[in-house]
Amino acid sequence: MTTIVGLMSGTSHDAIDAAAVEATANGDELVLRFLGMVSTSYPKELDDLLVGALPPASTTFADVCRLDTGIGQAFAGAAARAIDELCGGHADLIVSHGQTVYHWVEGNIVRGTLQIGQPAWIAEHTGTTVVADLRSRDVAAGGQGAPLVSAFDVMWLRGLGASRAAAVNLGGIANATIVTPDRDPIAFDTGPANALIDAFVTARTDGRSTFDTNGTRALLGHENEALLARLLDEPYYRLPAPKTTGKELFHGEYVDKQLAGFEELSTEDVVATLTRLTARTVAEAIGDRATDVILSGGGTRNPALVAMIAEELPAARVRVSDELGLPSAAKESIAFAVLGLLTVEGYPGSVPSCTGARGPRVLGTVVPGLAPVPSTLPAAPARLRIEAS
Repeated sequence: MTTIVGLMSGTSHDAIDAAAVEATANGDELVLRFLGMVSTSYPKELDDLLVGALPPASTTFADVCRLDTGIGQAFAGAAARAIDELCGGHADLIVSHGQTVYHWVEGNIVRGTLQIGQPAWIAEHTGTTVVADLRSRDVAAGGQGAPLVSAFDVMWLRGLGASRAAAVNLGGIANATIVTPDRDPIAFDTGPANALIDAFVTARTDGRSTFDTNGTRALLGHENEALLARLLDEPYYRLPAPKTTGKELFHGEYVDKQLAGFEELSTEDVVATLTRLTARTVAEAIGDRATDVILSGGGTRNPALVAMIAEELPAARVRVSDELGLPSAAKESIAFAVLGLLTVEGYPGSVPSCTGARGPRVLGTVVPGLAPVPSTLPAAPARLRIEAS
């Protein structure tokens, strides 16, 4: 058995999520027992520095260094808290996604990706082996570097016995993994999930609100078909998979540009339209390939968004992953915990048909701790099961 803490801060950078699991093997099945999750906010000064450095803003190497150190230290604190509160004071492995600050995409080709948060701070603070920088190897092998959670999704969906299913994560950006019996699995970013909604609400309220709490604004608003048509004309949606995107494209200035000529719309009407955009692009990306659609991520806390996705996919059963034993808020942290376990065991953590890489690769960089990580996997797992706590 290996006790793992997975650390994740997504494109919304609203918190560092630290999820803890115990991993065991049952033949070719990986069995996870979820121990819990704690969330820690960035210190305000660090968050302000991060916001000021993210695209489309410019930054300096001095600020990048400060961010790399500060985020690494913040992740170290989050990991230590999870070890103390969830793991009884000991973990065998920590896996840090880091904070994505730039995903370099030209057309449909990813040239590079940068996640910062120096993992040496985590290893030094906790004494625990750390796996970090998981995306770069897939990019170097010609892949998109995302969605890396597709490796987890494929194992989990197969463990559920799903034959035509999609796992959709609704973070700042939405990604989908689709498993069907007649072809290799595929995965890609469908477009924005919460990114545009959050950016617009933050700007319209002068920062008093940073997201559409409980989907209230979307539920009160009326969708504008002309604005929706303009938003759907974004070329990204027509690119073939595999493909990835991020806040380098879908940010506040993007929303401002799209709203030119629609200044008379109320806040609620714009939010309703942006929410429909997310639902429509998720549904069009999945199409009729999945009869089961399982949602996770922060967007599942928005009932308006969940309802719209269900409306857009009338032939599918749309559920939230919590119903199947996988806490939606912790899914990505758990997924990266699994990827890090595969790394220290020497198994690939990428699926070439999902990321577009030339082949499967062992991912990440390992920063050794004070003790070796115990071996848990006698073979590469094919399926994954979440065990009830």
